[in-house]
Amino acid sequence: MEFIPVNEPLLKGNEKKYLCECIDTGWISSEGPFVKEFEQKMSATVHRNHGIAVSNGTAALEVAVQALGIGEGDEVIMPAFTIISCAMAVTKLGAVPVLVDSDIHTWNMNVDEIERKITSKTKAIMLVHLYGLPAAVDKVLELAERYDLKVIEDAAEMHGQTYNGKPCGSFGDISTFSFYPNKHITTGEGGMVVTNDDELAERCRVLRNLCFRKDVRYIHDEISDNYRFTNLQAAVGLAQLERLDEFVARKRAMGKYYTEQLKDIDGLILPIEKMSYSDNIYWVYGIVLKSNIQADNKKVQKLLAEEGIGSRTFFWCMHEQPVYKKMGLFRDESYPYAEYLARKGFYIPSGLALTREQMDRVVTGVRKVIGSLTGKAL
Repeated sequence: MEFIPVNEPLLKGNEKKYLCECIDTGWISSEGPFVKEFEQKMSATVHRNHGIAVSNGTAALEVAVQALGIGEGDEVIMPAFTIISCAMAVTKLGAVPVLVDSDIHTWNMNVDEIERKITSKTKAIMLVHLYGLPAAVDKVLELAERYDLKVIEDAAEMHGQTYNGKPCGSFGDISTFSFYPNKHITTGEGGMVVTNDDELAERCRVLRNLCFRKDVRYIHDEISDNYRFTNLQAAVGLAQLERLDEFVARKRAMGKYYTEQLKDIDGLILPIEKMSYSDNIYWVYGIVLKSNIQADNKKVQKLLAEEGIGSRTFFWCMHEQPVYKKMGLFRDESYPYAEYLARKGFYIPSGLALTREQMDRVVTGVRKVIGSLTGKAL
């Protein structure tokens, strides 16, 4: 029985052609011409003046946070339920993540809880869009303006998504993307920081490259990392970007098909198809188990694997991360909706290369597994 992976990228455009050009010309490093072209075209796609390509999405967040001058003792408000990269970008600088619980329906952070978390130490809000629907951008921007806060928009999963007709990645002071293989645009590994601020963009470029002095190479006045992005990665990214509209349509069709096939199953919370501000882009097809299912996501994963179907659990909450417990962060904090999503949420195969035949097998497998847990034939 063929195993269906949770994700497989679609690499059938100009990827090979552009990679061969890199090899033929010898431009394989971060100095190659595809890097600048990819930065310009990706940033233009999300209506930004500047794009700074970096080695991965985590690097993008780290560069963005450091570029904003966030440091020791500063507070950054963010979701409790997200990837650890968001919190790491803050704690590495000695700053403090301040957590907000989830909206159980959209899986994004509950923006109505942000204002009460603002203190004199708050410097920024990290606006993270999760799984397919954007967070409530307008409310975050209004709070940021009222309290004079910076906004870091993590649009890692939102390639091609919009909020009220404007591209995700176009909001706030600075935004970030990831190009990991499960994203709509992949470069294998890779990320990008985008902004409209000229000084902020130049600061990001310096931070990307070990903080070399402009006037004298190999002289450094501060510490950064090597976050550079290669011409090879950019070549793949350009080929992917050329097909973004096609990829978005493909993902939405996949999401619609899964919903049609699974909506009658009692015990599953399926992704919301649309909100007033956006249609779901189905970065992945997530499922949350209702309380009547006496199993957690890991149990379901195990059973799906026995059917030859890959899956992946949702993110684990920041306040429950062992590394942050050791650091003494988030003591006695609880975020019940985030905790529920982390324990009951998972996603099924939904990569761009997935075929209809594979999707049918996934549907059959999900119905069989949930039926075995509920005692009902599905």
